[in-house]
Amino acid sequence: KTHRSHPSHQRDEEVCLLDLQGTNRMMGFRSVSITFLSAAMFCSQTIAFQSNVATPMITTARQTSELYSSMMDAPRNTASSPEMKKKDLRTFQRFLEVECWKNGDIRDLDRTLLAVADACKQINRIVQRAQTDDLYGAAIDPLTGELAEENVQGEVQQQLDVLCNTIMLRAFCGASNNVVCAVASEEEPLPRSCADVMGYDTSEFNIMQSGDYVAVFDPIDGSKNIDSSLPVGTVFGIYRAPDGASAGKDGLNLDSFLQRGTKMVAAGYCLYSATTVLVLTLGSGVHGFTLDPDKQKFLQTHPNIRIPDVGSLYSFNEANYREFSEPVQQFLTSMKQSGVVGGKKVSSRYVGALVADVHNVLINGGIYGYPATRDNVNGKLRLLYESAPMAMIMEQAGGAGSTGQGRILDVLPPQRKKNTGHNKSDDEPDDDEAGKGIHVRVPTYLGSVENVYELEQCFKFYGEDD
Repeated sequence: KTHRSHPSHQRDEEVCLLDLQGTNRMMGFRSVSITFLSAAMFCSQTIAFQSNVATPMITTARQTSELYSSMMDAPRNTASSPEMKKKDLRTFQRFLEVECWKNGDIRDLDRTLLAVADACKQINRIVQRAQTDDLYGAAIDPLTGELAEENVQGEVQQQLDVLCNTIMLRAFCGASNNVVCAVASEEEPLPRSCADVMGYDTSEFNIMQSGDYVAVFDPIDGSKNIDSSLPVGTVFGIYRAPDGASAGKDGLNLDSFLQRGTKMVAAGYCLYSATTVLVLTLGSGVHGFTLDPDKQKFLQTHPNIRIPDVGSLYSFNEANYREFSEPVQQFLTSMKQSGVVGGKKVSSRYVGALVADVHNVLINGGIYGYPATRDNVNGKLRLLYESAPMAMIMEQAGGAGSTGQGRILDVLPPQRKKNTGHNKSDDEPDDDEAGKGIHVRVPTYLGSVENVYELEQCFKFYGEDD
């Protein structure tokens, strides 16, 4: 109701209200709520313009919001419920600008890492739509219509694996400003030059072969978890090419990949779960970024992550307990019998995806393990693009990464042997040997320093029965 000093004002308001009532009958209550508020504000402004005496009912945005809440017949009352506010957090882009400016050795990697972050956003959307968009199941060869061949791990490639692999290949090669010259993926038997990935002629030198870095990655770790709506992730690492390494005839130097983890300059992972989290180290601490679903930007929510020195959490697949070596069995038995570690009750958490389990340990403390078994004497995790990047992250966060016998980052992948056959030059290394080095596996233990130390002591005391 408003105070009206002239009959024409009443007629104007009645016309507005009649229009609203008619619209309400045609469109329904909920769908017209926004129209009602907009029209009501317009009518009030019209009346106020026509007469200085008129006092419209809706005069402020706060009153408009209160009216909207009451119309929706919901318990949300702006007068009693707190307003939702966004935290003032630093963006991933700003973080990279500052960090790469501080460290001149990695200054050229900012665009590459931004492209990786964008790739994680794409993979996140694919994972969320996998069930509704029919992305499950084995990949189909578009030329033959038959199932795709097995990958180098002896597994039939899934649609998600192929799609996510393509996204990561193009992120490292297509948006790196020619900084990355070659890439190695879990899904492919041998590394590829970026010139080959982007479709350039590799018989002649081109600008894409001049990069100083090589990248390694597992595009979608734990893809089987998607069927059960469980977490999955992406792991990656970046190495600087050795001094004096020159590209071969295909624009690729395989020896650039066969390095110790200590030569990595950056490592990270993306976790696709209740929230999408990007964790990154550039060799000077570990930082975590959460994807804002509204802005579609990674925001720094976990600056300078530090893992507790000791933790009560252990993450092992105990279904394989009988196949573990005696040192691992003794360690797990001791931890469970102690009942309390670091002042907290011992608990077991195992998701079955490397990224999810390691992230849980990184935040809460404890130990993650994928030991050797009778069937897999070196475990199942690959050194180059799974164990080493995760070990670098753990060490930079104040934790440790071990094979049970020593530091993961000190492990040197098998080197290529020289061919001695008559058909090849003695100076030409064997690519088959390189493939073994790229995909070599190691037992992997990651976590708090006290927990990993106790595990290594079990190996020293009980020895190996293998």
